[in-house]
Amino acid sequence: MKKIFAERLKELRTEKGLGQETLADALDVSHGTISLWENCLREPKLSNLIRIAKYFGVSIDYLAGLES
Repeated sequence: MKKIFAERLKELRTEKGLGQETLADALDVSHGTISLWENCLREPKLSNLIRIAKYFGVSIDYLAGLES
């Protein structure tokens, strides 16, 4: 899941033209946290997955790679 999540998060962020700092502010996490997620160094907690899914209008299954 880590790699798929990282790729999808970065893809969603760049499609919206957002920088890591802007996304971090919107999700109420640090810029470093976004970087760690996108570089497969950490996975988000469920509460953050929910925030990300709502923010981008996608499902958690999509973020986890369970659906395309």
